[in-house]
Amino acid sequence: MTAAVEHFFAKANALPTMPEVASRLLRSFDDDNVGLPQIAALIEKDPALTAKVLRLANSAHYSPSRQIGSVMDAAHALGLETLRNLSMAACLSGTFPKVQGLDRTRFWRHSVATANYSRILARMLGTDSATTDTAYLAGLMLRTGQLLMAADSPEQVQDVEDHAAEPGSRFSLEEHRFGCTHADVTASLASRWHFPDRLVEAFKDASTPLEIRPFSLIAGVLHVAEVLADAAEHQDEPVHALEVAVPDLIEHLHLDLDMLAVKVAAAGDPAAEVEQMLH
Repeated sequence: MTAAVEHFFAKANALPTMPEVASRLLRSFDDDNVGLPQIAALIEKDPALTAKVLRLANSAHYSPSRQIGSVMDAAHALGLETLRNLSMAACLSGTFPKVQGLDRTRFWRHSVATANYSRILARMLGTDSATTDTAYLAGLMLRTGQLLMAADSPEQVQDVEDHAAEPGSRFSLEEHRFGCTHADVTASLASRWHFPDRLVEAFKDASTPLEIRPFSLIAGVLHVAEVLADAAEHQDEPVHALEVAVPDLIEHLHLDLDMLAVKVAAAGDPAAEVEQMLH
C-alpha cells in the first residue's frame, strides 16, 4: 500500500475493530459446511444484532407473510445469502463511529445501494460462485475507507462530496486531492481485517479497473455499482449515467444495458433496508 493510504492508519486508534460475529460470518463464505442453523446460531450470540436482523426481516421491504419472531424464522424466510448479507451490513454499519464530513444515513444508503447493485451485476455477468456470494459484501465495504479518510480529514472529504455531483467522479476527485481513493483505503482496511485476498485485490483495483492486468471482473463490477449508486442518489437515469461515466468499462464487460435497466427498475429502492439497519 502507498504512503498516501498508510497515512489514514497512522494514528493509534485509526483502525476500527471488526466485530467477532462479522469476522466469523466472513469466514463462513469459504466454508461449504456452514448452513442456515450455524449462521442463525452465530447471530443469536449477539442480542443487538439479533434485534436488527428481526427488524429487517419484518420490514415492508421483505414483506413477510407472518410475524418473524426468531432468527431461525428469519433464516427460513430470507434464505442463507440474504440473512448473511443483512447481518454483515448490520455489523459493519455499527462498527464505524459517526464522522464529520459525511452524513451517516446518506453514506450507508449509498453503501447498501452499491451492495445490491454489485449483487445484480455479478449475477448478470456470470461470475464464479465465490464472487457472486461475496458481491454484496464487497459492494457494502467499498466506501468504508472513506470513513477513515473523513475521520482524519473531514473538511477535505466534505469538499470531495460537495463536488462529486457526476456519478463516478468521487474516485478521480479523491485521487487528485489525497493521492489515493476510498477504494485504496478500503483495500488496506480489508487486508488488516483478513478479508479474502480476492476481495482485497478487487478493492485495490476498483478505482481504475481497466488499467489493471489481468482484468478483475469483481473490480469492474464494484466500479459500475458505485456509479449506479451515485446515479440513484442524484436521481439520474442509471443507463445514461453509465454511458457518460464509464463507456469503455461497459463495453469491456459486454454489459447488456437494456437488461440492466430492467433489473435496476425491478429492484426498486436499492437501500430500502437502511433505516432498520442503522437504528
